[in-house]
Amino acid sequence: MMTKTFGALALTASTLALTAPASATDTLRLTVAMGHPEVFLWVKHIHETFIPALERELARTGEVQVEWTEAYGGTLVRLGSEIESFQTGIMDVGQISGVFNPAEAGILNVTYAMPFGPTDPAQVTAAAEEALQVSGALDLLQEATGVVYIGGGVAIDGYNIGANREIRSLSDMNGLRIGGAPSNHAWLDGSGAVAVGGSYTSFYNDIQTGVYSGHIGWITASTPARLYEVAPYWNQVDFGSMYIGGLGVSQARWDSFSDDTRQAFLTAAAEYTEAYHAEQAARYDAAREAYVAGGGEFVEMEPGERQHWIDAMTNPTTAFIAAAEARGEPGRGVLEAYRDLLGEQGFTFPRDYLAP
Repeated sequence: MMTKTFGALALTASTLALTAPASATDTLRLTVAMGHPEVFLWVKHIHETFIPALERELARTGEVQVEWTEAYGGTLVRLGSEIESFQTGIMDVGQISGVFNPAEAGILNVTYAMPFGPTDPAQVTAAAEEALQVSGALDLLQEATGVVYIGGGVAIDGYNIGANREIRSLSDMNGLRIGGAPSNHAWLDGSGAVAVGGSYTSFYNDIQTGVYSGHIGWITASTPARLYEVAPYWNQVDFGSMYIGGLGVSQARWDSFSDDTRQAFLTAAAEYTEAYHAEQAARYDAAREAYVAGGGEFVEMEPGERQHWIDAMTNPTTAFIAAAEARGEPGRGVLEAYRDLLGEQGFTFPRDYLAP
């Protein structure tokens, strides 16, 4: 069961029950693929952290070694086709994300259904993964997709609105066209702003040419994209950090692994998450400083105006729960677990999304 598999993430290398090295080492030929390029941290740390950590753990037993084929930036798997690529055997290891695979893995979008949450990516990731585990959602996801979630969860640093004008009140947003991914569009409900489809591949040109006046994004991506040149106002509305998913292994491959090999994957996935969030934290302050140095300015939204917006927004959990239930998944249970886990850590959402 997935719960048993994912629960092993709590183990560290020092507590593994190591077996005696095999007399001969078998070679696993595995393909790891991502739709995003290595400029994104969740791809960068596949090569820099996950693979070295896995090879180190496998060397402890000498049972198997891996011959890798690495394909990033859509060279083998286009963004959004990950689940299909797992199922058809095009790739063996990669990211499983609700944001980019909403039809098959939408249950992973738990944080997107509860915006204006915590801004700490590591905290958000840990709570989201535990909520998905304890609710049984990961077991159901594995059964439905044939992909084993092994951990390796990551979250994006807090979403805000970069724009060519200041946003301090709801009146500043009235009629404003703001670009963003479909998973972000519902957050603008109740603000008076209009959501327009867009991504980091189009934000700069679209703002420059007037397609829209701003974008929903995160600072460690917006600064490298030099968006301060066209959207100098970083409007801190604090949508919160968002968990985007974790690492998966095809069920067929996973079933062929020994217990020691599986544990090596779990340990490597945990190290991947830790390394990702450590570098992300280091980049965060530098990105903020560079945004200002490039001509940008940070703008705080009036707290009362922000609360009016949150209260007026159509409840985003409604659509999430309905979609999850249609797939036979515990949508409400996942959200309740996520809320309660954060509550135990002292965080309270500015709105009770799950009120009767």
